[in-house]
Amino acid sequence: MSINSFENYPMSWKPLLNKNKKPVYQTLAQQLEDDILNGNLLPGTKLPPQRELADYLDLNLSTISKAFKMCGLKGLLSSSVGSGTFVAYDALSNAYLLEDTKPKHLIEMGATLPDNDSYKLLQLQLKSMAQETDYEKWFGYGRAGDSLWQKDAAVKFIKRGGYETTVDHILFANGGQNAITAILASLYKSGDRIGADSHTYPGLKTVAAMFGIHIIPIKAENHIMSPSAFEDACKNEHIKGIYVVPDYHNPTACCMPVENRKEIAAIAKKYNQIIIEDATYNLHHKKAYPAIAAFAPEQTIYVASLSKSIAPGLRLAYVAAPKQYKELISKALYNLNISVSPLLAELAARTIVSNQFEDLIEGHLHEAICRNEVFDRYLADCTCLGADIGIFRWVLLPGKITGAQFELLAAQQGVQVYAAERFVVGNSSPERAVRVAVCAPETTEELEHGLIILKRLLDSILS
Repeated sequence: MSINSFENYPMSWKPLLNKNKKPVYQTLAQQLEDDILNGNLLPGTKLPPQRELADYLDLNLSTISKAFKMCGLKGLLSSSVGSGTFVAYDALSNAYLLEDTKPKHLIEMGATLPDNDSYKLLQLQLKSMAQETDYEKWFGYGRAGDSLWQKDAAVKFIKRGGYETTVDHILFANGGQNAITAILASLYKSGDRIGADSHTYPGLKTVAAMFGIHIIPIKAENHIMSPSAFEDACKNEHIKGIYVVPDYHNPTACCMPVENRKEIAAIAKKYNQIIIEDATYNLHHKKAYPAIAAFAPEQTIYVASLSKSIAPGLRLAYVAAPKQYKELISKALYNLNISVSPLLAELAARTIVSNQFEDLIEGHLHEAICRNEVFDRYLADCTCLGADIGIFRWVLLPGKITGAQFELLAAQQGVQVYAAERFVVGNSSPERAVRVAVCAPETTEELEHGLIILKRLLDSILS
């Protein structure tokens, strides 16, 4: 078919391709990437069917497929069985949320930083360890035998979050992000597909993009992952597992009901799906809900990060892995970081076994409640998701302003918040919303100042 026959044919993308540059599929992929990054193809644009584009460019179908795959592995495209291929809504978003340095002249209300008022107990515990006669062992390489009693502490910590496991399932990682990286590196390969909420933790997106793993958005009902949509993805989207944050979901701050957890677990067992359960926020409840892992222990890899519940500086997460996956994940963790810090692993274990971690959790909880009271006082008229015990809230924006537009306006006025566009997955449409971290400001006074600015901006949108 000649190109001229397409002159008046409606196509969302008509690339001008120099076929003299070889290989042609790489040239086409570069043209597609450039058009996305330059704004010629907007997020959410449905691309022409591959066969139609091949006819238009007079190329083999395999050339088009290779070009699309290259851009898909970079996170620029999202495809869904029966729906076609789209420019990903998150193609242009910055998924690396925590900046190298604290934003200058900005009140930090974007990054989910816990308060630091509860760390006195850790300081006292650390001083005690440093005064022991064999203190030098904290500064050498850790050995597997040294961590056996620390695994008992991990079991105790995980039980506090709603899941009972045993020491033979425990692995240590340098934080939740490190654990997720090891899981994807060990259990998935380039081109595999995993499901996640349509707005999800950006760290999952950056790791998946690095390994060429596609994240498929699972539709939600009332901001909670729909079990029926999960089952549909198992049947039709060829996924090989899901990533889920059931407690105080990041970024929407919603909690999955127990019945939904049971249904998700049952579907995973039925279709032999891996569940990656991110339990970072499980301890933000006054009383823990049962974990999804409790209903599907053989399917679920449970990641319990200490960053938000105790202290991010510990750089530690406990992973409870089914035996069929444990060795593979263990090898990946070793190759990524050799071992966790003996000093920090011991500090965390002593804090847990002595029950001092309960005081830390209680201290964080008390501070979160106080700060949410301030939040509610200033933004009482806004539509917000999240309970009064969490460290962030999901603010649904009025009018027609997008999250990205509001984030920019807020930054111009001196406040950093994070737009829904930073969290959106694939071809899902981003909500008109922003995540506001109530515990990130260093003081309550700074929080109030930031909320006054946000309130003024929200009021100006309505006026």
